[in-house]
This record gives sequence, structure tokens and C-alpha cells, in this order.
Amino acid sequence: MSRTTQSPDFSAAELEGGRRLFAAEWEFLGAAGSFDALLPSTGIEIAFAGRSNVGKSSLINALTSRRALARTSNTPGRTQELLFFGNSRHRLTLVDMPGYGYAAAGKAKVAAWSRLIRGYLQMRADLARVYVLVDSRHGLKSADEEVLGALSQAAVSHQIVLTKCDQVSEAALALGDIIKAAIAKRPAAFPDLIATSARSGEGIGSLRAAIARLAEERGLLVS
Repeated sequence: MSRTTQSPDFSAAELEGGRRLFAAEWEFLGAAGSFDALLPSTGIEIAFAGRSNVGKSSLINALTSRRALARTSNTPGRTQELLFFGNSRHRLTLVDMPGYGYAAAGKAKVAAWSRLIRGYLQMRADLARVYVLVDSRHGLKSADEEVLGALSQAAVSHQIVLTKCDQVSEAALALGDIIKAAIAKRPAAFPDLIATSARSGEGIGSLRAAIARLAEERGLLVS
């Protein structure tokens, strides 16, 4: 893996903290198809955004070591609601957001998704960070740029996570330079990229550690 896309370095203690945070039994808490139907917030929330079929559900399953916590599908646009996952040990909630950029979705459906996502990003006080997943085989697309713009406008902390890194060559991972340049002028964007593969497990420990670090910064004790 090139140095530009290398996941951030974490200490052994931080990696262990990430492992402990995700060692609990995670479960599906509920879904919301409109802003009015959002579940009450009980702590901090970490959301995962990305184009349809970028691998959000697979990544959540890998993080929580559950094979089918978040249901995966080869059909684009399947996730049409905000899906909430949590556990009884920590006040941390994972949120799987509807995939965007699905061209076959009707205009009314796309408009409804957009209203839901924008309302959630702008009004959810306990939203600590959004991880924007980008398929490492394809890089940033115009739909990603639009979402990054919305995150910047809402001043929501966000970070890019590359997915499916086991399916590309080392040379292809040089796209990290392009992505870093694209987010360099966004004050709310975290500068480091995290390269992952839900299938091989690459980068999963680093992402867990990053979330654990953020949780502790927000006053959530990891034990």
C-alpha cells in the first residue's frame, strides 16, 4: 500500500481500545425513513455514507464481527432508510445511511432520500463523524463531491474510508493523492484516509481505533 493511502498509525493501546469497543454484542435498533421518525439519541452517533454498493453494510458487519448485522445486497439502492445499530455496553450508535448515486431510483425517491440525509446531517446534535466510503476501484465520483459539499456546508466532521482495497493493485491506490487534494480545502474533513477491506480485514482495526479515539474525545468511556 502506498504511503499516501496508508491508514493512520495507532498505538497498541488505541488498537486494543478499538477492539474492546466493538467486542460487545451489537444489534439492530431500528430504522427511520423520515427525519420525524428518527430514533431518540442516547449518546454519540457515527454514520457511514457512500454510493450504492460501496460496501457500507459489509464494513459495519466487519467492524462488529457480525456476519449479518447489516443486511448486504447486490441490488443497488436497497437501503432506503437510516439504519441504527448499537449495543448495551456503550452509548455509541452506528448509522447506515441510504446509498446515493443510484441512477435507476425514481426522482421522488431520490428527493426523499436527500431530504432525510440533509436533515439528519444538519440537525442531529450527537452526530460525531460521518465516514464517507469510496470504492478504491473507482475513486471519487460527482455524487461523492456533492455529499462532501453538503458535509462541509453543515460543518459535520467527516473522513474518507477507502473500501474493497483487496481488489486493486498497489499502483491503483495512488488515487489517495487525488482524494487528499480534493478534501484538503474542506475544514471539516479529516485529512487522513483509512484503507479497508471487509473481506480481508485490512484496515478494520485502524477504523475501530479511530472510532474509539473519537468516542473517548467525546467523553464516552471505552472498557
